[in-house]
Amino acid sequence: MYSLLNKIDAIAWGPVTIILLVGTGCILTLLLKGIQVRKFFYAWRLISGKYDNPQDEGEITHFQALSAALSATIGTGNIAGVGTAIAIGGPGALFWMWVTAAFGMCLKYGECLLSVKYRIIHPDGTVGGGPMYYLERGLGQKWLGSIFAFFAVIASFGIGNMVQANSVAQPVQTYFGIPKIITGLVIGGLVSMVIVGGIKRIGQVASRLVPFMCLFYILGAMVVLILRFEAIPHAFYLIFHDAFTGSSALGGFAGAGMMQAMRIGVARGLFSNEAGLGSAPIAHGAAQTKEPVREGLVAMLGPFIDTLVICTMTGLVIVITGVYTSGLTGADLTASGFNAGLPGPGAYIVAIGIILFAFSTAISWSYYGDRCIDYLLGKQWVTPYRILYCFLLPLGAALELELVWTISDISNAMMAWPNLIGLIFLTPVIIRSTKEYFADPNRVYPH
Repeated sequence: MYSLLNKIDAIAWGPVTIILLVGTGCILTLLLKGIQVRKFFYAWRLISGKYDNPQDEGEITHFQALSAALSATIGTGNIAGVGTAIAIGGPGALFWMWVTAAFGMCLKYGECLLSVKYRIIHPDGTVGGGPMYYLERGLGQKWLGSIFAFFAVIASFGIGNMVQANSVAQPVQTYFGIPKIITGLVIGGLVSMVIVGGIKRIGQVASRLVPFMCLFYILGAMVVLILRFEAIPHAFYLIFHDAFTGSSALGGFAGAGMMQAMRIGVARGLFSNEAGLGSAPIAHGAAQTKEPVREGLVAMLGPFIDTLVICTMTGLVIVITGVYTSGLTGADLTASGFNAGLPGPGAYIVAIGIILFAFSTAISWSYYGDRCIDYLLGKQWVTPYRILYCFLLPLGAALELELVWTISDISNAMMAWPNLIGLIFLTPVIIRSTKEYFADPNRVYPH
């Protein structure tokens, strides 16, 4: 079974899926004339709060929506994923992660614009948003929306739940000597206290937790970079050089060709920032706004923060310390880099980073899952889903999860396919909405 699932996973995340994801991002970038660059600073203004209107439909502010989406995307991919990418593809893999993020910003813009445009507001004021709604209401293909929702629920139990609990339990046991099951029970209790309040409480918690955990991790990385500042120019040289020529075999590193660096960099970049997967639109669909374009612009900051900032910090630490030649991979490689740059506290920065990142991911993925359950089965199944979600956290903390990882990976790809179909066929809607919004100064700069 495991061998069969690995083969399915290789096909699901094969060249076709990666080319479609990056290609769709490239096409949207061209058609929208590089909106992620042109409106980058305007997007930052939108999360300041001056554009928030409590009278607009929705449940959370622009900043809370971005925080909730970021809390789901900033996870093990930023620490373990970058370590894996560089261990396999060499320093050049980081360059291709940057490329993926640059075009991924436009993907996020498009999918989150559509999420707000086609969302529904339930009688109790709660919001139903995400790919399932624009596939049904925009494209007229409810069956595609149901496929997306089904695989999103499976992914929520795996990559959003059990995998994250396990990612927390391992470093807690290693560095603090606390048994995995105890950690799992604590996580389950904390997550239940947050998710019982729905997206409003998730947004409130995420808006406080995400800035703190990002600053904590970035400052830790910055200390390493400052202490090794003389190695930074050479690190950038290696990243750009190896992206197009491949990496030589050094130490325990077997070397990597250009295509290998590109493949692993793009794949890990997509895994980290989730651009095109359709998960973030569920959180952004709950934003208090009547302007879909506005929320799309806020959403496109996600890949920038996740990949171009946090993943870059991880990658630079690994490259400037030279530990990518050690033969280690994943979170072990990242911890080794931090420890080499900052002996003693370095490994603890990574351990605490993983704990915070994984916990925040578990919180937001619960919302993704309960919105999809609501879409598939109705509101009455949301509470049983949340109970099961919290019950699985201690289980995930205590078990070995290779099989769960693989099933989750396949589910992510199965989410991406219907979402990409929606994005491609609804591209005219994205372009028209963008033109109409920016043609009206009163909408762009409301009084």
